[in-house]
Amino acid sequence: MSQQSQEQYQFIESILRKHLGDVSGMEDFQFFYGGNFNLAVRVKLLAGEFFIKWNQGEHLGLFEAEAKNLGLIDSTKAIRVPQVLGVGSLEEKEYLMMECLPTGEKKSDYWEDFGAKLAQLHKNTSANGHGLDYTNYLGAAKQTNDWNPNGVQFFIEHRLKKQVDIAVYHRKIDAATEEKFQVLFDKLPNLIPNEASALLHGDLWSGNAMIHADGHIALVDPSCYYGLREAELAFTTMFGGFDPAFYDAYHAIFPIEKGFHERIPLYNLYPLMVHVNLFGEGYLPAVQKILGDYSA
Repeated sequence: MSQQSQEQYQFIESILRKHLGDVSGMEDFQFFYGGNFNLAVRVKLLAGEFFIKWNQGEHLGLFEAEAKNLGLIDSTKAIRVPQVLGVGSLEEKEYLMMECLPTGEKKSDYWEDFGAKLAQLHKNTSANGHGLDYTNYLGAAKQTNDWNPNGVQFFIEHRLKKQVDIAVYHRKIDAATEEKFQVLFDKLPNLIPNEASALLHGDLWSGNAMIHADGHIALVDPSCYYGLREAELAFTTMFGGFDPAFYDAYHAIFPIEKGFHERIPLYNLYPLMVHVNLFGEGYLPAVQKILGDYSA
């Protein structure tokens, strides 16, 4: 074992000992390299299987926020998420320790069950309106969640404008593109419905949807806030992989306004701009196309 591996092993063992006490009977130990800044390990002990992820001190507060996100979804009992076992810092690294959910094969009603459970999650609203009591992250992008009673204004101010400002500062977009966004901001209140807030997972793509051992859905890596539920449904279409039965089951329980498919690109400007800022200008053509459709 290399010195680095030995140090990582001791680091992980310290976390396990802190939150479990007994770390005897280690049966399996598998590393994962998630995202662009996190490290993770799955550890199998006699006491069960556990998942620990950590970073090198960047993105302070990310795992504390994720632990709160998981707790928030879990409190609704709408959709299964991993139980948080510990969150903290050690050796100038921040970490999050969770149960490792067992996986299985899809049941025949997996997608219908998933759609119905997401609809139940979205029926959780907040009297404060749109936002959240704390700042969190979408991937490595900080999400500010200051409360706003108006969902469309929250989406403009705390989702689109924040990313546009970052892109302008780092010269990822030019003045003409910024101006097109300003034109769109004026139009958005007449383009998307201003609904009551819904509790969103916030990063709902197929990579964060697991098949639990019971054959049904479990979600990981949430970026929660109370927001417009159409933004969540739109995000599921960005990378694909969701069966039509998922949407049918959702709409049967919690119908959305007509014309949703025309609104999808507007909502997806947010994750697209996050990708522009995190991963580069390769995502700009998609942004420009959407802006072009609404900037006339």
